[in-house]
Amino acid sequence: MDNQHKKITGYRDLSQTEIDAMNAAKELEARFNGMIDHLKAIPGVDQRQVALAATHGEDAFMHAVRAVAQPERKVIPFS
Repeated sequence: MDNQHKKITGYRDLSQTEIDAMNAAKELEARFNGMIDHLKAIPGVDQRQVALAATHGEDAFMHAVRAVAQPERKVIPFS
């Protein structure tokens, strides 16, 4: 479906440069995930450290994508 993002609250149109940057980040994230899977399969590797690397990698890629997408921050008052 074209323009799906227009149906999602808080998202904006992206330039081609921004789209390319987001796609590059997603590709790099997939490569990183492949490395994490490789590390998980190596006997003797500290799996806690691998899990931390995976978690911090997810966080880093999320922030990289949000830096480009700049989704609108919605607020519902808390009472």
